[in-house]
Amino acid sequence: MRILVVTAVAAERDAVAAALDGGEPDPLPGGYELLRCAGDSEDGEDEPVAVTSDEAVAVASFDVLAAGVGPAAAAAGTATALTAAALSGQPYDLAVSAGIGGGFAPGLSAAPPGSSPSGAPLGSVVVAEAIVAADLGAETPDGFAPVTELGFGTVVHRPDPALVRAVATAAGAAIGTIITVSTVTGSAERAAELAERHPGVLAEAMEGFGVAEAAAAHGVPVLEVRAISNAVGPRDRAAWRIGDALAALTGAFRTLRTVRPLRPLRPLRALPEDLTTAAAAPLNTTGPADGPDTAYPTAVPGTASPADGPAAPGSAPSHP
Repeated sequence: MRILVVTAVAAERDAVAAALDGGEPDPLPGGYELLRCAGDSEDGEDEPVAVTSDEAVAVASFDVLAAGVGPAAAAAGTATALTAAALSGQPYDLAVSAGIGGGFAPGLSAAPPGSSPSGAPLGSVVVAEAIVAADLGAETPDGFAPVTELGFGTVVHRPDPALVRAVATAAGAAIGTIITVSTVTGSAERAAELAERHPGVLAEAMEGFGVAEAAAAHGVPVLEVRAISNAVGPRDRAAWRIGDALAALTGAFRTLRTVRPLRPLRPLRALPEDLTTAAAAPLNTTGPADGPDTAYPTAVPGTASPADGPAAPGSAPSHP
């Protein structure tokens, strides 16, 4: 199994690679550079964690890429790596957006019925059950409207629940919504607005949705894993714990080496062999039940289809 891990900056990339015994640099088109790392441990002492059922498939390799800050850079870098892998005949089985981010204070966001109070303290790790584009849309007299309400695209990707649970269990992480923003939250008022709009939100970051969009376009399942470096709200750099968060990120990926999906994560649709025929790839032309006639890519495991409806819009991540 081949896993692509995408971070924003080199410090995050190196924190992930440290858990995987480093890596060998390998250039990609566009000036990108992958770190090709080892997979599961060679000593055989770690116990694998079951994710689903059926045929056993062990983790084979991790490649780690620092793609840049923000959803656009993340999408571009992810798409470059996924395309290069597909053209080489060795496509990735999973894409993971990883790094540090801002955590919402416990109790700031109302937890969904039947769930525990939401919140992510500094130094904790969060795995996304929903990856939400929090500021992709339009301002209206009635407030923010997600782009789906305008009849376009999607604002949420939902990773495979079984994989999310297995990864969170292995890493000792919380599970919840992680929002993607292009502008980091800098006030208590904005933090409260985002928390109200996204019940159960735990963290904000700047790249997850970009990675998820590129992965969905290539038919590759996605995850997002964040270590919390600061509280969402006023930007008090003196209170940030970036070093602790990077250490937590390393620790999380050290345990994730032992998470072995017991079923290959097969997309419904692979990247066309001839990229020039991509425009002819099958499309699902059924948009939202109450929306316009919009062509959407065929649904991919681990992502949300337009029929899932708009997700609440949302919040911001934190990079130093």
